[in-house]
Amino acid sequence: MSTYAPAGVTRPGRPRVIPHAASVAAPRDEILQAAAELFVNRGYAATSTRDIAEKVGIRQASLYYHFAGKPGILAELLELSVRPSLDQVERIEGECPADLPEAALYLLALIDADTLATVPHNIGRLYRMPDVRSSEVFGEFQPALRELVAAYGRLGAAVISGPVAATVSVDQLGGLLVQVVEVVIRIRARGDEVTRADARAIAATCLRVCGVRDGRIALAAAAADELMPMFATDARSRGAGG
Repeated sequence: MSTYAPAGVTRPGRPRVIPHAASVAAPRDEILQAAAELFVNRGYAATSTRDIAEKVGIRQASLYYHFAGKPGILAELLELSVRPSLDQVERIEGECPADLPEAALYLLALIDADTLATVPHNIGRLYRMPDVRSSEVFGEFQPALRELVAAYGRLGAAVISGPVAATVSVDQLGGLLVQVVEVVIRIRARGDEVTRADARAIAATCLRVCGVRDGRIALAAAAADELMPMFATDARSRGAGG
């Protein structure tokens, strides 16, 4: 059983060791930002709570007013890499035209690409790192990851062509589609910006993996473009704290 504090539980903080006069972020969010940078660049196992506290400019003891320990910080960061997309799946299915199911998959890919492109310090890399994958926290994160794969598989199965359906299962399809979108992580790891054109190409590629023809992809893109501003605004408002 994990001992980390659940996301959203905060306690009163103590004064900083090093004041950050220009900072407007809440201490909990600054801890997440600092931990994200350290975990990605130095490694989860190689980073201590003291390292995180020093980077934020607070005493190590103060960090424990916000998180029970390093596993709790990792758990919240992992959730940030998938939860904004997962939280939109049901709404995507409800808002997209029933006679154009391709739009739902295209829109999910756009939202997911946007999530991975905007999370701090490319934290989508975390669940690929060996020291994270071997942690207890990763085991508790896997259901959310499987849920995302299942959502992609379900939306992909609704538009898949006969020849493609004959070669992959729904679970395999979901995994393939997630991997297509995760190219965002590799783009960011190179130091490049993920552009709107990149996101659109990734979404279109998801449909091509399913065997969707170009004409239907164009229709899906147009429908998704109409809906995306509403979803993007909602996703950013929910994720503003991270």
